[in-house]
Amino acid sequence: MAALLALAGCSNGQNKANDTVSSDANNSTETAETKAAGNNVLRIGTEGAYAPFNYTNADGTLGGFDIEIANAICADMQVTCEIMAQDWDGIIPGLKAGKYDAIVAAMSVTPERSQQVAFTDPYFSNVLVFLAKKDSTFDPAKVTDINAHSIAAQRSTISSQWLESTYPKADMKLYDTLSNAFLDLGAGRVDAMISDKLPAIEWLSSTSGSDYVLKGAEIDINDNFAIAVRPNDEALQAKINTSLSNIKANGTYDKIHQKYFAVPASATLTEAPAVDSTAQ
Repeated sequence: MAALLALAGCSNGQNKANDTVSSDANNSTETAETKAAGNNVLRIGTEGAYAPFNYTNADGTLGGFDIEIANAICADMQVTCEIMAQDWDGIIPGLKAGKYDAIVAAMSVTPERSQQVAFTDPYFSNVLVFLAKKDSTFDPAKVTDINAHSIAAQRSTISSQWLESTYPKADMKLYDTLSNAFLDLGAGRVDAMISDKLPAIEWLSSTSGSDYVLKGAEIDINDNFAIAVRPNDEALQAKINTSLSNIKANGTYDKIHQKYFAVPASATLTEAPAVDSTAQ
């Protein structure tokens, strides 16, 4: 498992270009704590394309679990949230360059990222799942099935990196966004897909995903989502941790969680043996 997480990039994962930024940019950036003290505003970066965690509404506003958690934390901190969307590949560089003060974007804690940013306490635990058509014989518990079917995944994520590491012979089809991966799955251009569980459930609840189900067992890879700040923002990191603890204690977190993650009956797991997460 330690070796797997060392390979992992988010539920969101990302590549080395995302995680690499010059020390000059970091050293010249004013800390978020100083800025928040000056104008009572906390700037938050998110992707805006990873429902139900974060997404962009038709009117251009941002919504989702991450957005509501960020707003609840800001309310507890008594600061105003300014939340902006950023393409996933540039989300860590944007933080390091001072474009925003924190990232709330379903970001997995990994050793590689921990060298570039400082993480708060986790605010969500993630598992992976496979999806395929209801009438598909695809069984992710069988290595032969994994290798015999085309499988979609979002590029540079925990999902794609787990699949590549565990099943190096798999026919992987990688996409820049999760939405495009779901689009090809729904159009029949791939046989199956691997994804974080909750975005998968969100899609299965849509019209496009009505003919699809989760296949096999959940894959627990000890994947935790946390909020990222710059390494020199220890005070902000501590304040976010305090507010995160507060919203969990006062019931705000549970209300937001229930709103987004109630599982519909149509998306329940099909009966199948557990996935062999160590198969090669």
